[in-house]
Formats: sequence, structure tokens, C-alpha cells
Amino acid sequence: MNSRYGLTLGKYAPLHKGHQFVIETAILEMNKVVVMIYDSPEVTNIPLAVRVNWLRSIYPSVEVIEAWDGPSETGLTPEIKKMHEDYIIKQLAGRKITHFYSSEFYGEHVSEALGAINRLVDCERNTVPISATQIRENAYACRSYLHPLVYRDLIKNVVFLGAPSTGKTTIASQLAQEYNTEWMPEYGREYWEEHQVNKRLSLMQLVEIAQGHLEREEALLRRANQYLFTDTNALTTYHFSLYYHNAAAPELVQLAIESASRYDLVFVCSDDIPYDDTYDRSEEVNRKIFQRQIENELIIRKIPFFRLCGNIDERVKYVKNVLGQYIKYSNIVDCI
Repeated sequence: MNSRYGLTLGKYAPLHKGHQFVIETAILEMNKVVVMIYDSPEVTNIPLAVRVNWLRSIYPSVEVIEAWDGPSETGLTPEIKKMHEDYIIKQLAGRKITHFYSSEFYGEHVSEALGAINRLVDCERNTVPISATQIRENAYACRSYLHPLVYRDLIKNVVFLGAPSTGKTTIASQLAQEYNTEWMPEYGREYWEEHQVNKRLSLMQLVEIAQGHLEREEALLRRANQYLFTDTNALTTYHFSLYYHNAAAPELVQLAIESASRYDLVFVCSDDIPYDDTYDRSEEVNRKIFQRQIENELIIRKIPFFRLCGNIDERVKYVKNVLGQYIKYSNIVDCI
């Protein structure tokens, strides 16, 4: 049987079901498929590595070529067309493409340069009526056109840390209401109420808290609108484990390590508000110690954070000011 080798390319900023329709058509019709993905920082700030991960995770059989230095010029002048053709041929490094897949105007000249069949797919966008531009304008409204993995990576995950009774729950829930989105309650409190014995949990029960919190958080990331406001994380559970047992299970240690790169923004709620002494808490003296431990832990792990002080309204206002300046996948120092 003759080898049928398909190529498609794009920025995939972000990858959507229109792109997927082209890729999946090629997979059905070809023996092998290669997808070339361009860095294109002039179009998107979503890192190429993130977009490459979408392709490799969703289509493990596809070969992905990362085009870090691809030309950004668009148009149909002979010079621009040749620039793109030469670059594509160079990146293919001798691969013999038999079919070029696209839904764009450049399909004709690229396929001719490759000596390949020009395989146009859904050029009129009748099958999948969406564009990356529409999604960049409002991903939440267009979420039905996005794979869950892609949509999840577009959401800004904002976590609130701090000792008990520092306003984390109030702030997260209030912000979720104001931004018409989801918030992640502290799963540990729910778990503690159901499983505690003499106000204590075992080492492995604390692991279950961290794992359960993470599972719920992941589900909410796929439903959130721009932001997910998260009340505590595995780092908090890790410190509770040290407090109760002077030790932490290896699984919990690992989850605490992974939390360092999981959140887009970290806010630490200060202990300068009145202490609410409820049954599940362990007195204000312990709150102050726990507060210092959390902040020290973030500093040691080199996790940037914003400190929230004052009353709840002042804290919410400060968070909203940071959110208004923050751009996901940008250097936090440049945009705040």
C-alpha cells in the first residue's frame, strides 16, 4: 500500500474543534500525520509548550513539529508565499508529504510547493462555525468548541492561603459571585467534619483530603468563567499534617511540591481580622503560628504571593485590582 503522509499546520491559539476537524480528517485518511505548530508570540501569549501539549495529549499518534522561528507575515505576494514555503520545507527535513490539509487560502500554494494534494476541509466553516479570534474574545461563550483540556488551560486559577479564620472562604465566594464564575471551597473542612476522631485525622486521611480537593478543583476548572477562586490547597494540608503528626506522607509531600506551579496567582490572607473561634479551630495563638509558617513556606519554595490586609471589602478590592492587570502566561512582574 502506498504511504499517505499528511501535513497540517497552524498556531492553534487556542486549539478548537475546527482545527480538530481538520486534524481528525487527516488521521482518518492518512497513514501518518504531522502537525506543524507555530510559536506566534505576536498573536498569542499562550506558550508554545502549552499548545504542543494539547496536540500531543489529544492526538498521541500524530507527529508534532514545533516551529519556534516561523515567519509571521501574511499575504499572497510571491515573496511572502516563498518565505512560508521555504520555511515549511526546511522544517519537514526531507519528509515526503503527499497531502496538505487546511481550510485556508494558503492551501493551494503550500501544497503545490510540497508537490502534494491540496486537501481542503470545511473552508466555509459550515461543519464547525468557529474561529480562534472568536474564542480569544470570549472563551467562556465558546467553550462548547473547546476540548476540556484546552479550556482548562485558559482559566486563571487563583488560590487564597492563610491560617484558619483569615477570610479565605468569604473572599473566594464573594469574588466568584461578582465574576459570575465558580469557586472551590476547602474540601478539608468537609472531610474533617465527616471523618475526624477527637478533632484528629490520620496521615493517609490528610492525603485523601489533598487528593479529593484536587479532583474537585480540576472539575471546576472545566466549568469556570475566566477565573476559578480556590480556597486553600495541598500546601495547607501539608502544614496541617506537620501540625498534627510532625510528619507528612510522601504522597502529600509531592502534592505540596506540585502546588507551586499549579496556580496563576497566590494571595495570602493576613491574620489582622478578628478571630472566629469555632469548634474545628485551635485557638488564636495557633492561628498566628500557622500564618507565619504558611508565609515562610511560600518564601522558601520561591512562590510569589500577594498579602491581603484590612477588612474584607479592602481585600476584595485589592484582589480585583490585581486581576484587572494580570495576563495569564505573562511574567507577573511585567503586568502587575
